[in-house]
Amino acid sequence: MLFRALETDRMYLKNMKSEDRDFVFTQFSCDEVNRYLFDAESLTDVQGADEIIRFYMRPEPRNHHRWILTRKDDGVKMGTCGFHFWNRTEASCDIGYDLHPDFWGKGYMGEAMKAILLFARNDMKVRRINACIYVGNEKSIKLAERHGFVYKGIMKDEVFRGKKYPHKIFTLDYNAA
Repeated sequence: MLFRALETDRMYLKNMKSEDRDFVFTQFSCDEVNRYLFDAESLTDVQGADEIIRFYMRPEPRNHHRWILTRKDDGVKMGTCGFHFWNRTEASCDIGYDLHPDFWGKGYMGEAMKAILLFARNDMKVRRINACIYVGNEKSIKLAERHGFVYKGIMKDEVFRGKKYPHKIFTLDYNAA
């Protein structure tokens, strides 16, 4: 299995499983978590959580994966992170991450990013990672920049929730490093 659980100083990054249903529902039904996501509305029922879990539990090889960030000291699940659109031929993928507001500003996502970026480079053999970040999400933009992502342009035409939803495109290019 390519996608394995990861560990950081304060967290376990666990592969998403069916027993995570309640957490996935709670996480993705939270309007604050979904505020900057442009690909799905907040969940309104647990069947939506089941669909998310099934998507990320498809058999390998797959072009997407999501880990659940779980605090070591008490087992609390705090958010998710992972990859989408993994193109093995081009050695590229997109990154995505979300954190429950109770854990914002405590360095958890930076710690998780470090682990999954290393995984992408060493295990997935990725040479380029893209991040698509809503223009108003300054904390996420700063997080990406701290991890070496470089601003490449803006995606303006995405319409979501009845309005234009502009996103900045950032790229981490290991070939340039």
